[in-house]
Amino acid sequence: MPEFFFDRILYYTPIEFALSHIGGTWKMPILWRLHNNVQRFSELKQDIPHITDKMLTSQLRELESKGLVKRVVYPVVPPKVEYSLTEKGKDTIPIIETIMKYGFDLMKQEGIEYPFVNK
Repeated sequence: MPEFFFDRILYYTPIEFALSHIGGTWKMPILWRLHNNVQRFSELKQDIPHITDKMLTSQLRELESKGLVKRVVYPVVPPKVEYSLTEKGKDTIPIIETIMKYGFDLMKQEGIEYPFVNK
């Protein structure tokens, strides 16, 4: 597979390119939580265990810059900011579902109990 540059970054495969958009510890959990509804920062923070304010902010900014998340600021006092998925962001949900199913299958094979998995 030929390597390519995008945004001054060298990629070796399309997989690497895709993971630059949705990979890492926090991006998929953020995208997943936005797939059914619009959420505010505080709602995302409360719903994603162990993420810091700084990390949530940086990940939301990165997802927004990649065109996966839309940020809407309402001109009210105090400021109201809402996050939602763009059409491009919605395209990630089937991939995330597939990865999640694969993760559950691996956990089952290893005998790991998870409280939300259908038995």
